[in-house]
Amino acid sequence: MGYRFRDRGLLQWCLTHASASKTRLESNERLEFLGDSILGAVVCELLFEQFPTAAEGELTRIKSVVVSRTACAAIARDQGLEQFLVVGRGVSSTDRTPGSILAALLEALFGGIYLDGGFEAARAVIRDKVAAKIAAAAQSETGVNFKSMLQHRSQKNHGRTPVYEVLDERGPDHAKCFKISAVINGTAYPGAWGPTKKAAEQRAAQNALAAIEGVPLPFHDDVSTEESPA
Repeated sequence: MGYRFRDRGLLQWCLTHASASKTRLESNERLEFLGDSILGAVVCELLFEQFPTAAEGELTRIKSVVVSRTACAAIARDQGLEQFLVVGRGVSSTDRTPGSILAALLEALFGGIYLDGGFEAARAVIRDKVAAKIAAAAQSETGVNFKSMLQHRSQKNHGRTPVYEVLDERGPDHAKCFKISAVINGTAYPGAWGPTKKAAEQRAAQNALAAIEGVPLPFHDDVSTEESPA
């Protein structure tokens, strides 16, 4: 991650999940709490610098994605942190570490770096690790280009570009809603409804990213909960 711990015991604490500790106080949960706040502060600083004309609402939307469990879990996987995680039998028996645990690990490491090297050390590491997530921000209904994020992930892991399949259409011609699914290497991820094909594709990409990281889907299979175009 570009940082060397001076206190190796602190590093071990950062890497220890509650399932592998005698008490919850000996797990990385308290460090996760600290790191989450530091991550939020640094991301806010970056957004304030990089988007000087953006309104508060737009900055909030972008921040919510950059600091989300999905984004943090993705960073943890990209950094190869999963192999260093200390877990108990219940977690180690699973084929894939849940995204929520990896996100907590990343935040705990941010908290640990802060305690070990100070705010500037944590700030430097965080700015480096979230730069790509912030760069993915684009003009979309959410302020973030999830299709671009998914494409990057797919090309890195599978050498392929996602395709988007229309699963269903509802409504009259002047007010149609579309249900679209992202498909990667033959795997179709949970579809999402949208008032336009472009919006549905963004939501489908966001669902795919959530499914890949093992976190709750942001959009569910219910057209009645989605807005319709005017």
